Amino acid sequence: MYRNIELLNDIVDNTPLPIAVYSGSELKIELANSAMIKTWGKGDQVIGKNYLEVLPEIKNEDFFKEATSVLRTGIPFHGKNKRVDLIIDGTMTTYYFNYSFIPLKDAEGSIYGVMNTGTDVTDLHLAQQQIKSSEERLRMAIDTSGMGTYEIDLATKKIKTSGKFNSIWSVDRDVSNEELIAKLHPDDVSIREKAHEQALLSGKISYETRIVNEDKSIKWAKINGEIIKDENGVPTTIIGIIQDINEQRQFEEELKTQVADSTEELRRSNDDLLHFANVVSHDLREPVRKIKIFNALLRNEKETDFNENCKKYLNKIDQSTQRMQNIIEGILSYSTLSKNTQPIEPIDLNEVIENIKIDLELVIREKGAIFVSCDLPEIEGAPILISQLFYNLMQNALKFSKADLPPRVIITCSSTTINGVDAVAITIKDNGIGMDPVFAERIFTAFERLHSKDEYEGNGLGLALCRKITKRHNGTITATGEKDNGAEFIVTLPLKQDVILNNAIN
Repeated sequence: MYRNIELLNDIVDNTPLPIAVYSGSELKIELANSAMIKTWGKGDQVIGKNYLEVLPEIKNEDFFKEATSVLRTGIPFHGKNKRVDLIIDGTMTTYYFNYSFIPLKDAEGSIYGVMNTGTDVTDLHLAQQQIKSSEERLRMAIDTSGMGTYEIDLATKKIKTSGKFNSIWSVDRDVSNEELIAKLHPDDVSIREKAHEQALLSGKISYETRIVNEDKSIKWAKINGEIIKDENGVPTTIIGIIQDINEQRQFEEELKTQVADSTEELRRSNDDLLHFANVVSHDLREPVRKIKIFNALLRNEKETDFNENCKKYLNKIDQSTQRMQNIIEGILSYSTLSKNTQPIEPIDLNEVIENIKIDLELVIREKGAIFVSCDLPEIEGAPILISQLFYNLMQNALKFSKADLPPRVIITCSSTTINGVDAVAITIKDNGIGMDPVFAERIFTAFERLHSKDEYEGNGLGLALCRKITKRHNGTITATGEKDNGAEFIVTLPLKQDVILNNAIN
């Protein structure tokens, strides 16, 4: 008998389940195993003490009343997921328990005590709260995003939905999968079928479809899903989301229309521009040819004795008309070539600069300008465009000169690379009115003017065209300067180009 009691005590004391026995109206602690003593956290000396003497912090909780009620009535009490704040090692700590108060009766059926058992479910409770919080955040995120979720049981064909699912499908009740498929645009049913066939291999469903409303209006939706399989690899469930992309689709269609219209307008504009260049070139050739002929006739007039100045002027006229003819021929050739291709040629930059100085001779002489140029290399490119590039820069240096100071333009160069390709960096520096550095990038914008037309003539296109020409030649152009202290333009151009220049000036 004694051995049986000892065995029972050992079992109770070593079980991981907290167990205690109370007696009397003050719930005197008659027994408490190691697990219960550890749970209370009040030390080992608890036997013989009253319940509230050991746990005064739960005086206002229901535990004491529940235990004494069981002692009085003999009816067991079971609590679930009950919060308990216990002072352990001087610190108030929150726990959650599943617990029971069970009456203990003697052989005559009289109640002599209450057995208290408990299970610490704190970790489980916190995990459940975290899951609940995560689910709530997910639901709020789905509602806010305007998406809807769905879950299809493939065995029963029942659908569970949430979020905007019903509003996207324009339904106000639970519907079957077949009813939803019936709402798809007839041309999109095959798209859905193909997506589901592919999903059997990949496990992922993704397609866009049109939903036909009862009023025959169309709504675009994007559907993504995943097939869930059981341990035998048999599909059991489909879960996924549906998103209203109607506005996105409308925007895309509108954008396509605008791009198509703009492309057509640009094509017409380019065609008109090329036609205009062709016509102008043809119309200019004849008067220039006549100027050249009459100048030759005048120079060969035997009855007129020209002095040295007159002969020099006649030579200038002949040189200028020849330059004009070359420019016209270049424009004519350029206008008749494909808009997407432009053959390249070797270009002697020294010759380009000298020809521009001849074109600007009158202005140079009028202002007393001085041009100093280094020995420039030969590059590849479109001659007419490269000439236009440097003409604009040199003309700018003359145009924006100071009223009381002769223009001085210095052209230098240095070797460099662009994207690993050998290149030349050409600097055109003047001593003119300069510019505020904050405008160093803005001046390359079309029609951008830093000065009024009354101060300086021009249309605001020169530097914008310079940037387009350098870009077309896979180069760059930048500007620096100071107000009232001159400007500096740096043009960087590759020495070699591809077989053709691949971008049109537009």
